[in-house]
Amino acid sequence: MLEFEQSRWDDGSLVAVERIIMSSSWDSEFDQFRAEFLELQSKDKDFNLISQTWLQGAMDNKFTYQFNWLGIPIIQMPTDILVFQEIIWETKPDLIIETGVARGGSVNFWASMQDMCGIDGHVIGIDIDIREHAREAILNSKYSNKITLIESDSVDESIKGKIEKYTSTYKRVMVILDSNHTHDHVYKELRIYADYVTPGCYLVVLDTMTEFIRKPLDRQWGPGDNPYTAVQEFMKNSGGFTLDEAYEKRSLLTLAPSGFWRKNTTK
Repeated sequence: MLEFEQSRWDDGSLVAVERIIMSSSWDSEFDQFRAEFLELQSKDKDFNLISQTWLQGAMDNKFTYQFNWLGIPIIQMPTDILVFQEIIWETKPDLIIETGVARGGSVNFWASMQDMCGIDGHVIGIDIDIREHAREAILNSKYSNKITLIESDSVDESIKGKIEKYTSTYKRVMVILDSNHTHDHVYKELRIYADYVTPGCYLVVLDTMTEFIRKPLDRQWGPGDNPYTAVQEFMKNSGGFTLDEAYEKRSLLTLAPSGFWRKNTTK
């Protein structure tokens, strides 16, 4: 059974949620309807317990491995994919940096979202081992000219020069961390990539869920040693970001509890 901090779900704070739901609405009555039911949802302990139990089962059964994005495997929770596109629509990042390429579906997703949202942008995917099938899939993608793959350890010092070459030419930069999920590795990534996120854009730390599930038998990381512990430690000692719980509360079935951080527009 998962054990989230209870305050995450029943604190009744929906200010950020209402900002997202109502920011670009053409139907305020429906927006209010959704906000009211979201508040009920967030306070429904039985529903949240069922959801948390389901998430454990989903992790045990590799549920997130079952989906493609435009023909390429994307290892993400479907509900997270929905809120990812909302973030792109709302914040309009013209450069998206993701550590961890895996099968290639995520970088293709980010590029397609930029295109659908009318953003003249680019996506950088960084992985220590970019497999040939992922390269081929991305090469054959409609968005291949919008994607750059960098084969490197995401925390190698040499990566900074390569990233800075791109960040200097774009105005709105978003970062997603989804590679090695040990505390030490993610903390090192945070020290490098958090600085590249531009004000108003998001730093998304994925697989923070690992803190709340049984340790996977096939992974180094688990409770006490994972992206959640890394981002909690990093943000205690680093100003400049605000945790945005709105997306995870609406996604509910999320891989990123306490993983959506928005760069402050003022210090």
